[in-house]
Amino acid sequence: MISKLDLYKVFCEVAKCQSFSKAAKELFMTQPAISQSIMQLENDLDMRLFTRTPKGVILTNEGETLFEYVNSAISLIKTGEKKLLESKNLITGELKIGVGDTISRYYLLPYLEMFHNQYPNIKLKIINRTTLELCSMVKSGEVDIAICNLPIKDSSLKVKKCIDVHDIFVCGDKYKDKLKEPLSLEELNKSQLILLEPKSNSRQYVEKYMLTKGIKLSTEIELGSHDLLLEFARINLGIACVVREFSKEYLSSNILYEIKLEEDIPKRAIGYCFLKSVSLSPASEKFVEILDSKSI
Repeated sequence: MISKLDLYKVFCEVAKCQSFSKAAKELFMTQPAISQSIMQLENDLDMRLFTRTPKGVILTNEGETLFEYVNSAISLIKTGEKKLLESKNLITGELKIGVGDTISRYYLLPYLEMFHNQYPNIKLKIINRTTLELCSMVKSGEVDIAICNLPIKDSSLKVKKCIDVHDIFVCGDKYKDKLKEPLSLEELNKSQLILLEPKSNSRQYVEKYMLTKGIKLSTEIELGSHDLLLEFARINLGIACVVREFSKEYLSSNILYEIKLEEDIPKRAIGYCFLKSVSLSPASEKFVEILDSKSI
C-alpha cells in the first residue's frame, strides 16, 4: 500500500511536470499508477488538486496552496537525508570529546591532529572537565566520548583502556638530597608535598593507595593543573606528585628529578568511555578506531 508521503511525492512531481506521463518517467512509474495515486490523494483530502488541460494538468487553487507546503516539506526531508549521508561519509558532522586538561595536552593532541588531517570537515568540540564530570556528560549526551583516568565503575558505560601511566614524585635541585637512597612512604610524607586538588581522580588514586599503607597524605600546596605541579617543583616549592609519562621533558632535561621510593605506586590507566545503550556517531567511531590503532 502506497504511503501518504509517497502520494505527496507523486503530487509534487506531477505539479512540477504538469503532466502525468512526464511525472511517470521521472519517478520510474507507470502512468496509470500516477493517475491512481493522484486520485487516492484527492479522495483522502476530499478535494480536487488538478485541472486537466489539452497540454497536461495544472494545479487548482487548493492544489497551489497544498503544493507550497508539501514541496517545502519534501525539500527539507531531502536536505535531512543528504545531511545524514554526509555525516555517514564524514563529509560534515561534529565530534564532541570530553577530556581532562592534562590528558588533553599530553596524550590527546596527536590523535586529534591525525583525525583532523583525515576528516578536516568534521567540527571538533573539546570540553575539559574532571573524570567524574566527564562520565556525567557522556550519560547526558553532552559529549560523544570521554577520555579520562581509569578506573571507571559505571555499568551504563563501555570503558576501554588506552595506556598505562605511573604516578611519581619529583623535585628540583633544592631537594636533591632526597635522591641519595630510596625513600619510604613515611619519610616522603614528611616532606613539603605538592598535589593536585582533592577532586582530581589522580590525587584520589594516590591518596587511596597511601591509605592502604596506613598513611594519610600531608599536603603543603594544592594546584589545579599538572603543568603547575611541574613548575612549582622546578622552583623548589616542594616535592610534586606527577605522571611520569607526562613529565618526560622535565626529567630528560634534568630540570626535575624523580625520587625513588621503596614501594612504587601501582600503575593505573587512561582510557575512553561512551554509553553502551547508544550507537556511536560515524565521526566517533572513526576517532575510536584511531585511538585503538595506537593504544598500548
